[in-house]
Amino acid sequence: MSALEHECGVIGIFNSDDLDLAHEIYLGLFALQHRGQLSCGIAVNNGKGQCDFIKDFGLVPEVFTLEKLRSLSEKGRGIAAIGHVRYTPSDFSELSNNQPLVMRYARGSISIACNGSLTNYLQLQNELEKKGAIFQTASDAELIGYMIARQRIKTECIEDAIEQIMPRLEGAYSFTVISPKKLVAVRDPNGFRPLCLGKIKNSYITASESCAIQSMGGTFIRDIEPGEVVVIDKNGLRSHRKNCKGTSSLCVFEYIYFARPDSIVDGASVHLCRREAGAVLSREYPVNADVVIGVPDSGLDAAIGYANESGIPYEIGFIKNRYIGRTFIQDKQQEREKSVQIKLNPIRCAVENKRVVLVDDSIVRGTTSANIVNLLRGAGAKDVHVRISSPPFLNPCYYGTDISSRDYLIACKLSNEEICRQIGADSLGYLSFNGLNKIAGHSNLKVCDACFSGNYPTQIVDAGINDKFSSKLKSIKK
Repeated sequence: MSALEHECGVIGIFNSDDLDLAHEIYLGLFALQHRGQLSCGIAVNNGKGQCDFIKDFGLVPEVFTLEKLRSLSEKGRGIAAIGHVRYTPSDFSELSNNQPLVMRYARGSISIACNGSLTNYLQLQNELEKKGAIFQTASDAELIGYMIARQRIKTECIEDAIEQIMPRLEGAYSFTVISPKKLVAVRDPNGFRPLCLGKIKNSYITASESCAIQSMGGTFIRDIEPGEVVVIDKNGLRSHRKNCKGTSSLCVFEYIYFARPDSIVDGASVHLCRREAGAVLSREYPVNADVVIGVPDSGLDAAIGYANESGIPYEIGFIKNRYIGRTFIQDKQQEREKSVQIKLNPIRCAVENKRVVLVDDSIVRGTTSANIVNLLRGAGAKDVHVRISSPPFLNPCYYGTDISSRDYLIACKLSNEEICRQIGADSLGYLSFNGLNKIAGHSNLKVCDACFSGNYPTQIVDAGINDKFSSKLKSIKK
């Protein structure tokens, strides 16, 4: 039912053992595949001051064949490596925007992989271009990498350069950087996007989610704090907290939709948060029904919570085809609708002649929701009562979620009753704001709920900007 998509997932490792870095990053990217499904890449510091890299469009196993992994490994075990998976909006579908980005400058080579979105991107880009900067991509990573390199020439170390540019960067960013001798992991002062720290043998790992560390056979240590800069080199790990300001705005959709259920994000189990959301939904919107089902995958945990709280039996209502991506990846609405039918197939014996409670995480456009309800009707469901484990989505996100306009949001155009009729449901219930606060209360951080409330924690400079290159060209023509 969801039509949200996250921008990226990042991972990095510093080699304090004799690890095959390309293979280790490959395993971690597999675990982060849900955060980006159209492109991926790996960059390895070869120990000679340069970065070898491979990146392309496709899922992790499609891009990184055995031959390509071997080609990275055969060039040396390396000092450090980073990886990236990316959801690619149609505006940014050029190969040049794929990450990690490898950049060469006066002090050598750096590679950067970034998750998030700068709200003052165009302002910074205009400022730097007036000083002679040339940008080859529409990527926040390139702009951040340029600013790091520019500042690094004036400082003693890369971490000092990063700390000095961070006050200029507004919006959401978690990124990893490898320099000739170091791995650096950075989380923005608001902590919009998750980033955590782990270890495998004697080698430190940084990743968007703890599930990646566990998939590599590593041990989760802790979350990286908002504003923290973690530096890892041959001398071990150091933490710099100059830009930690004690406040936070973690994206609440990490708990509702983005993160994998087996991840721990800022002290809270994603699985337990979603189950609590379902339990609250059951208390707020009870209904007489025969069975509770969830929409795979992010609706399943909330459906279990709804069933446990209500006493209505939980059933597996859909079989999901695991070999295609999330529906919002399709560029055209017709393609999204077809992909729903390919991806989900109802189990007739679980829903036929039954009153069904259908639990999912959100409704954005409404078309996917209507298709799923129709699938259940076709499988013989008597009633379909839709329950959503988040409040109505009323505002665009400028921090890395690919919803940049209210034009896409059905809740901005229709009332709950009208949405219910449009998707073909018998009833519709959204999680309340109070309920949202209950599930977010498990986190160590305060959360950003601007997509529901409209209360943005930072100033929005480039609001409404989708295609940064096109917007730049339009301003030039004027």
